Amino acid sequence: MRLAAKVTATIMAVDQVSKYVVVHVLGLDRKLTIDVFPPWVNFRMAWNQGVNFGLFSGQSDWTRWGLILLALGISVWVWLWVRREAHSRLVQVSAGLLVGGALGNVVDRLLYGAVADFLNLSVPGIDNPYSFNVADIAIFAGAAGLVFFAGRNDASPAKARKR
Repeated sequence: MRLAAKVTATIMAVDQVSKYVVVHVLGLDRKLTIDVFPPWVNFRMAWNQGVNFGLFSGQSDWTRWGLILLALGISVWVWLWVRREAHSRLVQVSAGLLVGGALGNVVDRLLYGAVADFLNLSVPGIDNPYSFNVADIAIFAGAAGLVFFAGRNDASPAKARKR
C-alpha cells in the first residue's frame, strides 16, 4: 500500500501544482487561452462543473457535492479493495493513479466549485473543443490499469504486505 500511497500523493501534488501554475501564475483564468505548441498543444480554460465532457454539469450545489461524494466513495472503495488482498505493483500504481486523480479533482471542487481543466490537444484542421487536466489523465490511466491488471495476482501476500 505504500506504493499506492506514494503514487496518490505524487499525482495530487503534480495536478494541483500544474493547475496553480497554469491558471494563476500564467493567468489562464483571465486570458482563457494560451497557445503552447499550436495546433497540437494549447491551454484552454474550462471550469468543468460535471464529469467528462461536462456531463452532469448542473449549476446546483447538489451536483457539486454529489460529485464530491461520488469521487470520495469510489476512492475509498478502490483503496479498501487494493488494501484487502495482495495485488501486483501495476495494480498498486493503477489504484494510486485513480485515487490521486479523483482526489485532485475533489480539491478543485472544494476550492473553486468546479474542476480546472486547461490542457487542449488538437491536430491541424480539427479544433478539439474539450480540455482536461493531469488528474483526468491519471483517472483514465488508473482505471485502465485496474481493468487490465487486476485479477492477475503476481504478488504473494508476503510481498504485498511490504509495499
